[in-house]
Amino acid sequence: MAEKKLKKLSKKRSGRKASAPSIKDSASQIWLAGLGAFNRAQEEGEKIFETLVKEGLNIESKTRKLTSTRVNEVRGAVEGTVSQVQATANKSWDRLENIFEKRVARAMAGLGVPTAEEIRKLTKRVEELQKAVSDLGGKPAPRARKKAAKKKATKKVAKKTAARKKVVKKVARKVVRKR
Repeated sequence: MAEKKLKKLSKKRSGRKASAPSIKDSASQIWLAGLGAFNRAQEEGEKIFETLVKEGLNIESKTRKLTSTRVNEVRGAVEGTVSQVQATANKSWDRLENIFEKRVARAMAGLGVPTAEEIRKLTKRVEELQKAVSDLGGKPAPRARKKAAKKKATKKVAKKTAARKKVVKKVARKVVRKR
């Protein structure tokens, strides 16, 4: 608005030389226009400020909604990816565990170590045989003795055998002398 007035004044005076009073008048008008703008800004400034705050709040709420929507989308995608990675890792772990179990079983079989299933079958068979023996009226078979007990028994048998041999030799001598 102040610009239009300045243009009109400059057109009117463009034909003449600018005089000091006209420059002074223009400067005064510019000054007054500035004061008017300042006064208006003070009066309407509060209203404009409140309007700008409301617009800022609206923009902020829209931005938050949009952001939360995007965050939820990204969170869902990440959780889905994590679930897939976990499932893949579990499958790989299970495969690795199966391979390990098979290799250990092969190594144990190579060493002649019976499997749990074989031991279970043998235990069941022994129980069946014990029952059959007890049904026949026999005693259950004695358990194997320890090595130390075997050695003692072997020594006793050896002593008895040696004593018998001595007796047999004496008897044989007597029989040979009588003839």
